[in-house]
Amino acid sequence: MSESDQQLVLVTRTIARLRAGIFAVVAAMATGFGLFAATLWLVIKGGPNVGQNLGLLRAYFPGYSVTWTGSLVGLLYGALTGAVLGWCVASLYNALSKRRQRKLNRADAR
Repeated sequence: MSESDQQLVLVTRTIARLRAGIFAVVAAMATGFGLFAATLWLVIKGGPNVGQNLGLLRAYFPGYSVTWTGSLVGLLYGALTGAVLGWCVASLYNALSKRRQRKLNRADAR
C-alpha cells in the first residue's frame, strides 16, 4: 500500500458522522441563548429607540419584541430555529460524508 493510500485510509477513518439530534440540541441552545442575551443586553442598555434593528425579528417571530418578556419569547423562537437548522446541517453533512465514503470505497475496490 502506497503512502497516499495509507493517508486516504486514515482520512476516511477520521471522518465522523454527526449525531443530528445532539447537533440540533447544541445549535438550539446556542441560538436560543444568543437571542435571549442580545435582547436582554439591549433592554438593560436602554436608550431612546431600544433595539430597533433586533425588533425587526417580530416579522418572522410573532410575539417577539425587545422587552423582558420578549427575551423569553426570543429564547423559544431562537431555540426552535437553531434546532431545525442544526438538524438540517448535520443531516446534510452526514449525507455528503456517506456519499464521499461510498465513492472512496468504489475507488478502493478498483
